[in-house]
Amino acid sequence: MNGSCACGAVTFRAEGPLRPVIACHCETCRKTSGHFWAATSVTLDRFQLTRDDGLAWFSASPRAKRGFCNRCGSSLFWQPEGGDTISIAAGALDGPTGLQTACHWYMAEAGDYYQITDGLPQDPGEG
Repeated sequence: MNGSCACGAVTFRAEGPLRPVIACHCETCRKTSGHFWAATSVTLDRFQLTRDDGLAWFSASPRAKRGFCNRCGSSLFWQPEGGDTISIAAGALDGPTGLQTACHWYMAEAGDYYQITDGLPQDPGEG
């Protein structure tokens, strides 16, 4: 499955199967995406950057980094330090994807301006 940022300066390919989408409502995901962040995941051996002209990374925490396009600002990737997977913003994938959202994480940090009513499992993410 192919994907890209909004301007095309970052393009990639992920070979399935892809993990179901997880919606993360933690404060960092909300701030970097502008809302909650919905992402799938794949092992690094099934992921390939095909263009990285605009790709930039920043350390989101001691345990993970986030990849984004430094030209258009698209939030694209989340990668655990030393891990063998990469999370990919579901909205960056060329559709149709066939993916479905499985659950919501870090609901204790969710914004106060929305409610989740889709009936999917919600993990508070506390502690």
